[in-house]
Amino acid sequence: MCICHLACRPVKPTIVGEQMSSKLGAHYHCIICSATITRRTDMLGHVKRHVNKGETKSRYIAASTAKSSNEILKETDTDIQVFPNYSIPQKTDSYFNPKMKLNRQIIFCTLAALAKERKPLECLDAFGATGIMGLQWAKHLGNAVKVTINDLNENSVTLIQKNCHLNKLKVVVDSEEKEEGDALEDDGTLGDIQVTRMDANVLMHLRSFDFIHLDPFGTSVNYLDSAFRNVRNLGIVSVTSTDISSLYAKAQHVARRHYGCNIVRTEYYKELAARIVVAAVARAAARCNKGIEVLFAVALEHFVLVVVRVLRGPTSADETAKKIQYLIHCQWCEERIFQKDGNMVEENPYRQLPCNCHGSMPGKTAIELGPLWSSSLFNTGFLKRMLFESIHHGLDDIQPLIKTLIFESECTPQSQCSTHAPSNTNKQEENGVFVKTTDDTTVDIYSAQGKRKSNEMTINLAKKQKTDTSTAHPPFYYNIHRHSIKGMNMPKLKKFLCCLSQAGFRVSRTHFDPMGIRTDAPLMQFKSILLKYSTPTYTGAQSEGQMPPAAEDTVTDRVEMSVSDKAEASGCRRW
Repeated sequence: MCICHLACRPVKPTIVGEQMSSKLGAHYHCIICSATITRRTDMLGHVKRHVNKGETKSRYIAASTAKSSNEILKETDTDIQVFPNYSIPQKTDSYFNPKMKLNRQIIFCTLAALAKERKPLECLDAFGATGIMGLQWAKHLGNAVKVTINDLNENSVTLIQKNCHLNKLKVVVDSEEKEEGDALEDDGTLGDIQVTRMDANVLMHLRSFDFIHLDPFGTSVNYLDSAFRNVRNLGIVSVTSTDISSLYAKAQHVARRHYGCNIVRTEYYKELAARIVVAAVARAAARCNKGIEVLFAVALEHFVLVVVRVLRGPTSADETAKKIQYLIHCQWCEERIFQKDGNMVEENPYRQLPCNCHGSMPGKTAIELGPLWSSSLFNTGFLKRMLFESIHHGLDDIQPLIKTLIFESECTPQSQCSTHAPSNTNKQEENGVFVKTTDDTTVDIYSAQGKRKSNEMTINLAKKQKTDTSTAHPPFYYNIHRHSIKGMNMPKLKKFLCCLSQAGFRVSRTHFDPMGIRTDAPLMQFKSILLKYSTPTYTGAQSEGQMPPAAEDTVTDRVEMSVSDKAEASGCRRW
């Protein structure tokens, strides 16, 4: 017997490093299984293994310590209580990332714009964590929304209920917990929030919603089928993907496993990631006989956000499935183009590329990426309504991003954003419920809430979407630094945008890349205009007052020389 009056049982050596010396000195006993541990670090690991196996009721942190060390944060006039280490997912039950503030604000503007169409909206935050997103919806939109916050973790659900009362919001729980909910009621509540604790897939199968937001830790492909199974017609599904290592082509095998697509690191990798997620969303919707209309897609440093509107019916599903195509990408000049529709095998797929790298460079020069979403990523009318809502609610941080999205959707560098409330006449063009056509005619595809679309309206919608494809923004963008000419100083970005516009091309900046330019100009024309307005870089001759000799080569020769120089610098010769 030792000093603690327990029979000391030496622990056999294991692969985790728990070893027992022959001479028994100072030691510890496990409070759960009374095992003898010699070192304190081994004891901590031993207790954590009990916790992971579910042999304890609480974490290896005293409840009193956790309560005393809780911190209260404030974001957009919403107070939340967070656990210690709230910014480290591995060390807390309720993860809160302050860097995702832009994500929360742009989703709030999306819901506020949708609430102008019809109300009340049944909204779901499927992965609540601290519940801050659902709290912002209920606190600022009031009776226009009926918010449901869900989380599978019991500690997170308890924290969400505390945060509801902290913001004077009434918690509505299940019938089994009505007595507890009545006891927690407080006077002067601003609204109701339903808090549930179940798997997100189960909840989305049980209930129907008008707005669903998915923000799991990592990929969201495991929840897309459930989200589209019961979402209401003309509802909105927003998907936040934080698995950027796979989407940004750092872990290509993971992207192939989760999204079923082949990708490489390109200059337009952020837009490539957005189109990968939209393609996965479109396939999930098509499996449920539903189509989608992409309202906008945002890819920033920490996340990829995709927001789509659901269109019910097999006709919409078929039209959506046709917009998923493969992309041909040249590895030398990074020219790209979507493959042509059709089932026939093409004899020479290199002919589809505008560049001539296959004829001038040895070996196979192009690869096939995808499948990807090939249609538009933005809805200009909906983005303008989001901008108005951001100004109305005082969200100054998100307004520059929304303005950039509007410019990008129109592909015009000098557009003027209207910040006034849309009138009834403009609403027919901007409202996502109405379809904008080339002849300024509109088709109301949602005449009354709860009624399904007729077959004629569905066919008209498909026809109007076909006529609208000509005004869609050009896919992908070029990085001006990536295509700079050797020995030349590039023009200023604003000047170069004006030069492309004067040459007759559509052009705009893009939020995907601060030095990126979205244009419908081919890469050869892009480089020709870039070379035309670039100035030579003078060396020693400039200091002696000598002028450089006039260039005898043409613009095309200089462009081809720059491509070959970059190929030689990469050290990748293909024979």
